[in-house]
Amino acid sequence: MISAADQAHLAEAIELAKRGLYTTTPNPRVGCVIARGDQVLGRGWHQWAGKDHAEVRALKDAGGDAAGATAYVSLEPCSIHGRTPPCADALAVAGIKRVVVGALDPDPRVNGNGVRQLKAAGIAVDLANDEGAQDLNLGHRQRMALGRPWVRVKMAASLDGRTAMASGESQWITGPEARKDVQHWRARSCAVITGIGTVLADDPKLNVRDDRFASDGALRQPLRVILDSRLRSPAVAQIFQQPGTALIAHAGTATADHSKAECLPCGTGQVDLAQLLARLADRECNEVLVEAGPTLAGAFLKEGLCDELILYLAPKFLGAEARPLLDLPLERLEQALAGEVVEVERFGTDLRLRLTGF
Repeated sequence: MISAADQAHLAEAIELAKRGLYTTTPNPRVGCVIARGDQVLGRGWHQWAGKDHAEVRALKDAGGDAAGATAYVSLEPCSIHGRTPPCADALAVAGIKRVVVGALDPDPRVNGNGVRQLKAAGIAVDLANDEGAQDLNLGHRQRMALGRPWVRVKMAASLDGRTAMASGESQWITGPEARKDVQHWRARSCAVITGIGTVLADDPKLNVRDDRFASDGALRQPLRVILDSRLRSPAVAQIFQQPGTALIAHAGTATADHSKAECLPCGTGQVDLAQLLARLADRECNEVLVEAGPTLAGAFLKEGLCDELILYLAPKFLGAEARPLLDLPLERLEQALAGEVVEVERFGTDLRLRLTGF
């Protein structure tokens, strides 16, 4: 039975987990609160892969005073020895008598095994199946279930659905507040995907450069992925000059050699998007952000590989000759791709829409 007090402690554990939103990849985000009744004894969250997990940090914060207490964990404690020892063992050794779990870990190596290991140690376990706890790791959950990361496609457009003038001029359609918000989506992503057309036309950096998302003074940089079937990416492009790693996904017939990036064959003739996402999942990518032009962005939607669309709308019109939002060669209304608006938020003069269900 989960009480109101339990729910409050679990809610705090979920909030703690969010502190690792930009750093824990490829591990899931996890928070932990250790309490005895209303008294909180220790708090912890998972900050970096390979470092202490949330439960261990909370136990350390409790200073050895955890015997008989309850641990509130946003995600099922691990039962395997990976980069660190199993957290289920650590809780048992500390004398924890009850654990409230926000959500099961879908990793098949753990899924339910952590709960069983706790119960075998004589620890009572309550599973909350909390929606917030599950949403916090939606990419981790999808990678385990479908073998591909959660894909967000980010676009910016005018009110008439245009992304650039006919000449290609596009800086800037949206204001500084909206562009600053994009840093949040990059910072939480394991990889950022763009196309060779964007690289050649805009020469973007696609890096995280907002110190709001630093942890202990360090900014984690997502993997930067360029879809470049014929390996035309110039070595002097800014995307290769930034901290972190760049990857070029190309067609298998291309000569796989580039001085600034690893080259990854994905398909023949053109890059196979589904194959690319599977390869990124093999690299433990949980969340992917697509920042590309209308052709590549449209391809993700057409192939049913867009889980979430992040659309910034500027209160301006660019006219009929300007470039369209998406390359979707549809002829009949019944072919329209329909999604659901799940959030609308204002940034400066612009609106940000989040849509799912495509």
